[in-house]
Amino acid sequence: MADERLIIDRVGHQGDGIATSGGEQVYIPYTLPGETVIIARRGDRGSLRENVSPSPERIAPICQYFGVCGGCALQHWQEESYRGWKRDLVVAALMHKGIEAPVGDLSDAHGEGRRRAVLHARRTREGVTVGFMAHRSHTLVAIDRCPVLAPALARAFAIGERIALQLVTKDKPLDLQFTATEGGLDVDVRGSGPLNAAVRSSLAKIAAEERLARLARHGETVAQLAEPLLRIGAARVMLPPGAFLQATVAGENALAAIVGEAAKGASKIADLFCGVGTFALRLAAGARVLAVDSDEAAVNALARAAKAPGLKPVETATRDLFRRPLATAEFKGFDAVMLDPPRQGAEAQVRALARSAVQRLIYVSCNPTSFSRDARILCDGGYRLTGVTPVDQFRYSPHVELVGIFNQ
Repeated sequence: MADERLIIDRVGHQGDGIATSGGEQVYIPYTLPGETVIIARRGDRGSLRENVSPSPERIAPICQYFGVCGGCALQHWQEESYRGWKRDLVVAALMHKGIEAPVGDLSDAHGEGRRRAVLHARRTREGVTVGFMAHRSHTLVAIDRCPVLAPALARAFAIGERIALQLVTKDKPLDLQFTATEGGLDVDVRGSGPLNAAVRSSLAKIAAEERLARLARHGETVAQLAEPLLRIGAARVMLPPGAFLQATVAGENALAAIVGEAAKGASKIADLFCGVGTFALRLAAGARVLAVDSDEAAVNALARAAKAPGLKPVETATRDLFRRPLATAEFKGFDAVMLDPPRQGAEAQVRALARSAVQRLIYVSCNPTSFSRDARILCDGGYRLTGVTPVDQFRYSPHVELVGIFNQ
């Protein structure tokens, strides 16, 4: 496999540099526009052999594992160009669907870092390896610290290793989800087999020594020393094991502020794909809310938290909005609808909304591509996309959140 000398044209939507060779695009991780590089190529993928002319926009990464661990793609790019590129991901996705709308500046919502992390563990001849996967690989890279995580997760790798030593077998990989809560770290382990009494006892001892709020296996509590609570608006939510949350506190606050401003004046709001109530519990300070999600544990946690003093009534429903979206007639009487679907978007639900008479829609998305598809459906149904705000809570990654506001 002969080396090739190429010039990087641009950075693609996955964070890889893109060059052209023989009329074909080649994707080379950790490269920047304008750089001349020598690569080893396999298909449309290249691995960097030598950077002949580094870009003046190239900076030193903040992490010793950058380029080995696949968690971050863009620590080597200076901030102004990185921010412009990330905003352009949203602009390009909208243009691809023929949508013209004002796109605001990228909101930096990294804050003190990510409060959630999923670590992977594997048994090796030397013992147990805990860390993250390499770029586009199933190879596990041993990690002992990560600068993009919040300080509360500083001991996650050491704790993960202690837990994994009790559970990991030669052929069984293990995933450990850590979440920082008011009561301490909440840990949910996935991939282990059934636990016998001795292993449970060992895990409980680790939980006590590490002062974990809770240690669970596949959602089943093994040990709990404190309530894994989070404050959302005026309420406090007891998190189900492995619950979905926005990645950073700053990101949640930034998204909630945009949603709250857009929802001003509404007296009855539907919150679809509500999770544990990130938005519903805040919106309930000024409006009646219907909160719907397929995750029964999350909906139940929201319902309990919604009993906090000072909140208007919150009605909850467990419903798979992909298979059984709310029908157009069910939106009668709502002033606004907000939705925060997973990465695949909410096409079925959006088709029903496009035929509704709801005056205002607020769409929180973690995927500009699926958002733009759904936005096209709404615009074809008579809505106007009056503003989009990109939010960056996954710094150094190609992931970008956004909030889109639609009006009739």
